[in-house]
Amino acid sequence: MTKQLILRPAEMADADLLLLWRNDVETRQASHNTDEVVLSSHLIWLEASLSKPDQRRLWVAEMMGKAVGTCRADRVENRWELSWTVAPEARGKGVAHQMLSVLVSYLDGPLVAQVRSDNMASIKVVERAGFAFDKEESGVLYYVFFRQSSSLV
Repeated sequence: MTKQLILRPAEMADADLLLLWRNDVETRQASHNTDEVVLSSHLIWLEASLSKPDQRRLWVAEMMGKAVGTCRADRVENRWELSWTVAPEARGKGVAHQMLSVLVSYLDGPLVAQVRSDNMASIKVVERAGFAFDKEESGVLYYVFFRQSSSLV
């Protein structure tokens, strides 16, 4: 039986936990930007992110009341670009797939996920969640998700 995953909006009180996950060695190795982030920069970024929900939406994933990851949607033109991080202690348990599956139900319009070509775990996650490979540029794989129309013709 799968444990129920919920996404709740992130808040400033999550800053330390989000920074801890962001600076985790494995997270940084899989990220587009592999630099370590300092607290002062992180706090500025988080406050700005939370103040513009029309441009960026940030959630914390929880299972049984415990934070297990975070996911984000950035508005770029007419689409949402998605990213996610799983807490180190929650990796390998299907959390990323569950987060992405819930996240796509929260957003309208085309969705895009950019995954480093060497990040096999995230490649499996996006493909399992129904994203289709679009293109590769400079070692980054682009996946797209389009909703099926439910209208009858």
